Amino acid sequence: MKVLFVGGTGLISSACTRLAVERGVELFILNRGSDPDRARGATSLVADLHDERETERALAGHRFDVVVDWIAYTPEDIERDLRLFRDRADQFIFISSASAYKKPLGDWIIREDTPLANPFWDYSQNKIACEERLMRAYRDDGFPVTIVRPSLTYGDTQVPLSVNSWERPFTAIARMRAGKPLIVPGDGTSLWTITHNSDFAVGFVGLLGRRGAIGHAFNIMSDEVLTWDEIYRQTAAAAGVEARIVHIASDFIAACLPEWSGTLLGDKSVSAVFDTTKIKRFVPDFRAVTPYSEGIRRTVAWFDADPVRKKVDAEMDARWDRLIAAYEQGLASAVAAVAKEA
Repeated sequence: MKVLFVGGTGLISSACTRLAVERGVELFILNRGSDPDRARGATSLVADLHDERETERALAGHRFDVVVDWIAYTPEDIERDLRLFRDRADQFIFISSASAYKKPLGDWIIREDTPLANPFWDYSQNKIACEERLMRAYRDDGFPVTIVRPSLTYGDTQVPLSVNSWERPFTAIARMRAGKPLIVPGDGTSLWTITHNSDFAVGFVGLLGRRGAIGHAFNIMSDEVLTWDEIYRQTAAAAGVEARIVHIASDFIAACLPEWSGTLLGDKSVSAVFDTTKIKRFVPDFRAVTPYSEGIRRTVAWFDADPVRKKVDAEMDARWDRLIAAYEQGLASAVAAVAKEA
């Protein structure tokens, strides 16, 4: 099977790259060639995807059983993909997001037919628009699309907390080890699903070349469901400390740190429990076997193995300190005001 990954060296896609190569897939990776180590075992096609002429030259003479675009985020990206791959792929897989599902939920469990809507996060809104354009191409022109919706997925290089620096994820571990508190949105009892990238890869690679999956969308995530408080406690245990948690309402956080509005109000402040029946029906060998307690130990060990990896987002760390101080000051003032009136 001849497969093209557009991107292929990110947190999720690198795990899929490794597994696809292990399973004997003839894998090509199209990107700017900036991270060849994560593409090991695949054939590299070097081009800047934003330069369509350059990309056309890199793709010349190739046709693929499957094309996966890991880095399509906007409808404009999809229009480009339709031009590039309409006649080059027997299956096209789009990576959407579970953040596209409408929240608050009408039902406690999220299935593939749960409505898509997210008024808070432009990232999710763009993913929804991409899905709608691709499904229109499927209905009108027979474009062979399959849609995959991951939830929060992590690996050795990421600490997947609800409030952390995505670019410098060791920041949360450093705070824990320094005895500083971490912010948990709400009261910490919301349910959440976190998936190790190696588990995601099993479900995803199983969809490659599966013609029956065309025209379908799939949840691919773990069946383990934890509260945010428990996720923080297990993370702290992996770091060798006890978690100090400050519960702050999501809308309070978003008001003080507006850049967090989308990821909190549009995603992580609401419980997310998923039905994975469909992916298991199409890919019978898919099972998520890495509990978070084990996966996060591996993550912390990866950071501890090399001090160079332990980068801290000092600006974000300071903003969290200010947010916590403001919250505690406001809370104390409110308690005093109510007590005085009583």
